[in-house]
Amino acid sequence: MNMIQSAKDQVLTLTLTAYRKAAAAGALPEGVAVQPSVEIPKDAANGDYTTTFCLAAAKSMRRNPREVAKILTENMDLADSYFTSVDIAGPGFLNFRLGGKWFADTVAAVEHDGDDYGASDTLKGQKIMVEFVSANPTGPMHMGNARGGVLGDTLASVLQKSGADVWREFYVNDAGNQIEKFAKSIEARYIQLIKGEDAVEFPEDGYHGEDIRQLARAFYDVHGDKYLDCDEKTRHDALARFGLETNIPRMKADLERYGIRYDQWFFESTLHDSGFVADTAEELTKRGYTYEKDGALWLATSRILAENLKKAGKSDEDIARLELKDDVLRRANGFYTYFAADIAYHRNKFAVRGFDRVINIWGADHHGHVARLKGAMDALGLDGEHRLDIVLMQLVKLVENGEVVRMSKRTGKAVSLTDLLDMVPVDACRYFFNAKPESQMEFDLGLAVREDSENPVYYVQYAHARICNLLKNLAGEGYAVPADADLSLLTHETELALIKEIARYGDAVALAARNYDPSHINRYLIDLAAAFHKFYNACRIKGESENVLLARLKLADTTRAVLKNAMTLIGCTAPEKM
Repeated sequence: MNMIQSAKDQVLTLTLTAYRKAAAAGALPEGVAVQPSVEIPKDAANGDYTTTFCLAAAKSMRRNPREVAKILTENMDLADSYFTSVDIAGPGFLNFRLGGKWFADTVAAVEHDGDDYGASDTLKGQKIMVEFVSANPTGPMHMGNARGGVLGDTLASVLQKSGADVWREFYVNDAGNQIEKFAKSIEARYIQLIKGEDAVEFPEDGYHGEDIRQLARAFYDVHGDKYLDCDEKTRHDALARFGLETNIPRMKADLERYGIRYDQWFFESTLHDSGFVADTAEELTKRGYTYEKDGALWLATSRILAENLKKAGKSDEDIARLELKDDVLRRANGFYTYFAADIAYHRNKFAVRGFDRVINIWGADHHGHVARLKGAMDALGLDGEHRLDIVLMQLVKLVENGEVVRMSKRTGKAVSLTDLLDMVPVDACRYFFNAKPESQMEFDLGLAVREDSENPVYYVQYAHARICNLLKNLAGEGYAVPADADLSLLTHETELALIKEIARYGDAVALAARNYDPSHINRYLIDLAAAFHKFYNACRIKGESENVLLARLKLADTTRAVLKNAMTLIGCTAPEKM
């Protein structure tokens, strides 16, 4: 249950009931329909909730808003409600103050909902795919993949918490030019291994990493020089297959270590092998969006985007200034481009597997690809503009002692996801990378391993461990968390502030899902931990009278449950001791 929304709903109900009562008595005109807002004032001195009903209705009623407010308060019955008082403020705001029932019900809601606390059915009935990481399987995963992995996985979790049927997917680019380049790179190292470094020149555009040498050595250890004298295609196929069969399990293992599991690893090659890429190109041709030029098949991307921009109200002059270009779908040699495969893949998501919405987590360098892919979906009649969402994430800098870190001390190579997880705990990685996607970030390696309040993940986990230690110590003295406690005894400002923070969790989840920004959960965790520490420092538990002790113990345990719920949602653990 979302207790904040429940309070807002009750404000409206109380206000409308008072209006109907006043109208029936002739004190106010009947038939006034307004859509007032209910907000939480920034300054608690103005109450806990406020509504603009009187301001919105006054014009229709031809009355002064404060006069309307006075009549409503005279006709309002707060008995058995969440509120103890309603006051008139400013030009006609109605300010409501919460009473003990709301605070008690908030604590009860956490216990009743358990792991489902904070959940909603906002997205119920929606089938949503989140595709993320999708790194080329030609080498180790890098920092961008580390960030994208957390953002995608956590976004999927908050969408699930909001009621959606969510599918996590990794798209494996196991076809096309990059795989041929991958095979040629291993081939060169394989031949050099057998015949010497000068036997063959390494491809200038090849993959130069040490991992390619390792793959060539592993291939040689299994096959010897068996593939030295065979035809090139056979050798390339064998090398590519061996490389992929080595790299993909490593990627899966790294992501498992990172706490990421996919519903499916979808292979690009299946689209080519099944003829779906060719079929998609044919469908675009049938719809009149392709043409042939210089032996190649082109997509009329510029026309598609221009049509969309005109619908959005752009002028011909504005569109012309963009210098839109068309895209090749099938080269003159008969091979389909990566873009053609990507269009087919997204057509598969919508038309074959029936996802209502698709969300891709991409690096910011893919910005120019967004409108083109959405446009291709529009051309296929799949409404890419509204059903395909792209979350663009900015770059990551690793920093240590104020200096940018580019190389791993252990390997001497660019820092990979594996290297990072060897240096920093998984919880810290997941927490730090779960930042606003559109912001460039600096990952401070020193901060991530510090065990003090400056490290945000340590600060939050310490709050959880502190509560667990409290529960253990009090259990040793014979005090268990009560099923029922007299929560009316919780009247200190830090106690009430902590309960209000507990109530805010559902809103944090809703915002994270709505904005595709799971960092709302990080910020919520910091606020909740801070509210608990303030309460714990201000309100003694041990040594208080039994009724007060049990009420505060109940509040502490409720906080523990919500901390664990939120940390689990972002893929972090909730340790019981530190």
